[in-house]
Amino acid sequence: MDDKTRIELEAAVYRRLVDHLRARTDVQNIDLMIVSGFCRNCLGDWYREAAAEKGIVMDKDEARGLVYGMPPSEWKKRHQKDATPEQIAAFERSQKTHS
Repeated sequence: MDDKTRIELEAAVYRRLVDHLRARTDVQNIDLMIVSGFCRNCLGDWYREAAAEKGIVMDKDEARGLVYGMPPSEWKKRHQKDATPEQIAAFERSQKTHS
């Protein structure tokens, strides 16, 4: 596979992942962090870091908004629930394995 095709496929996979996460508003970021070690915010931060490598300046909310499909504050207001004590404990345990 040539580099151009590989990059196009990777971009398509990324777009599908973001579309999936936008549709699954029931899945909280803390749950993603517990299970996978990354969340929507991480994807936005990685986007911003990749942009910076190309000399493109983005602030944190701008980059995260590209993942959320809206300003992060709006997503939180619409979809984010308070973490339960069980989620917080699981998150803390998971940090030992995802660091």
